[in-house]
Formats: sequence, structure tokens, C-alpha cells
Amino acid sequence: MREESLDTTTITQVAIVVHDIEAKVKAWADVLGVPVPEIMTTAPLEQSQLHYQGEPSEARAKLAFISLGQVTLELIEPIDGPSIWRDALEQHGESLHHIAFNIKGMKEKIAYLGAKGVPLVQTGEYTGGRYAYADGVPKLGAVLELLENDLQ
Repeated sequence: MREESLDTTTITQVAIVVHDIEAKVKAWADVLGVPVPEIMTTAPLEQSQLHYQGEPSEARAKLAFISLGQVTLELIEPIDGPSIWRDALEQHGESLHHIAFNIKGMKEKIAYLGAKGVPLVQTGEYTGGRYAYADGVPKLGAVLELLENDLQ
């Protein structure tokens, strides 16, 4: 019988929290020599079903994604409500926020990480899937994001 795991070792995303996404996305695009990507805003609670620390949260954020081959660079500017994004920005300033993995079986993977000492902090839905952040900072030195897309 195979030991449980995330069933992946491929990082799909690295994210940075920022104070001013408009300025940072232009700066990243300039340095990388790529087009400036669209900035989008996360959906409100009714659609996102965002839960932070086990409670519903009105948290929203502006997001921008720059494709870098296998890995996407995500920039996040928190704009409303309590969230892991706002906490990170307030505690550490503009900095690395998380590394992400595409997975299948969100509930099982959250339980697996919890059993490994990497507890769930925030979850939410997006068009076509869902995400979960697990606090791996004490054990791993980074927050982990699990991404589960409906059309995998």
C-alpha cells in the first residue's frame, strides 16, 4: 500500500504579496520583458466561499498572473477583510507568500497536510476550482497552496 502524499512534487505557482499591484506588475513585466498582465479582483464571499481561520471572511484581493513556463508568478494585493494575504503583508511587508501545487482530492490533501503538522488556514472557490492555504511556515518555511481545478 502506497503511503499518502500530495501526489505531486511539481510547483505550479509562486506568489508575492504587495502593497501596490499596479506598480509591481508593471515592474515585474518590465524586468522579465513580458506583457503586463490583466489585474483581476477576487469574487465576493457569496461566490468565493472564503473561510479564514475557520470563519467566513469578506476578504478580497487584486491578483495578477505572469506565466514563466511551468511556474506562474502571482502577485496579490489584499483589499478587504481578514485573510492570510493581509496578515502576511502586515507582518512581513512585501514578500514571498506561498508556493502552490495542483492536486486532486482537496479534502484528503488538507487532512494529509494537517496530519503532517501543516494546518489549514484559508480556503476558497474560484471559477473552475478551489484553493486551500496551509501554514507550513513553522515546519517548512513557507505557506503551501493547494489548487484543485475541476477540469484536471
